[in-house]
Amino acid sequence: MSKYKVNVISNEKEVTTHELELKQPQDKQVLIKVDACAICTLEQRVYKGVMKRYPFAGGHEVAGTIESIGENVKNVKVGDKVAVFLLTSCGECYYCRKGLENQCVQSFRTSIHEGFVGPGGLSEYMLVDAKRVYRLADDINMSHAALTEPLACCVHSINNAKVELGNDVVVIGVGIMGGFHIQLAKLRGARVIACDINKGRLDVARKLGADIVINSNETNAIEQVKTLTEGRGADVVFCTAAISQLAADSVEMVGKLGRVIMYSSFHPDNPIDLNVNKVHSKEMIITGAVNPCTSDFLTSTRLLSYNLINVSDLISDEININDIQKAFEKAIDPLTYRIIVKCNR
Repeated sequence: MSKYKVNVISNEKEVTTHELELKQPQDKQVLIKVDACAICTLEQRVYKGVMKRYPFAGGHEVAGTIESIGENVKNVKVGDKVAVFLLTSCGECYYCRKGLENQCVQSFRTSIHEGFVGPGGLSEYMLVDAKRVYRLADDINMSHAALTEPLACCVHSINNAKVELGNDVVVIGVGIMGGFHIQLAKLRGARVIACDINKGRLDVARKLGADIVINSNETNAIEQVKTLTEGRGADVVFCTAAISQLAADSVEMVGKLGRVIMYSSFHPDNPIDLNVNKVHSKEMIITGAVNPCTSDFLTSTRLLSYNLINVSDLISDEININDIQKAFEKAIDPLTYRIIVKCNR
């Protein structure tokens, strides 16, 4: 029988490669030859030991090519380039029935490869249900396609914020998610102010379309935002950096009827002080954004297929799957954007 390789985070700072039997798709399954898989913050935290889930077959930002299909597959054909939506949902709970499958009470219980828990994108092949794959343009760069899922998360965030034409939007943190937020807010017709402490990242923010950049090491970002908005404060603030003080700053930056989106998950989860009278009087909305819905994922595939989003500046390197340890070590560098693992180069 044919074999294929899957990489598993087996312990802190340790990745092992396993060979499994390559099975053929049945019924409504598809076999995907994985072209590219990005190393997300989730996999980085497991690798560093912040989240101890061992053994864990990581990799949920995945794109590949359809290798073969089951007899009842209708939506894709052999040779199609696809992104894989690996956020599981039960379809039966209250939130799934409301179309909010990103809030499913049983999500993130994926097991793609026999004997291992996890989404399993850091592998040569994946066998999944056809409903999990979304077609992409035939000429798409597959490393770009691997970022469908993180872009979809940011689409969800932008939708939660209800960004409108002419809004003043602040993006705190210019990592990959901040970079996507900048571009999506510009597509919505907003004036975008990007805040970071790193000059290189602020340069990237300008390339991605930020109208104004603020180096928070050199100036008081809250006061600067208020000056730029004639004292009102921003209409929308996205906190994409996982630092509690920046979450508190986000609330201070927003004006009346403003929306604050806590995009990042915080580790450690330190609380912040909140002036609830100010929330009351300003009628501000403080909310979060976690995971994409299926509609967000579809939107993401279209944005990437139509070349409406700049992905190149948010990819730091492409590394062969045979150098997976090197890929993880580079990915956990805080100044790195996404590392793409080429799974079948």
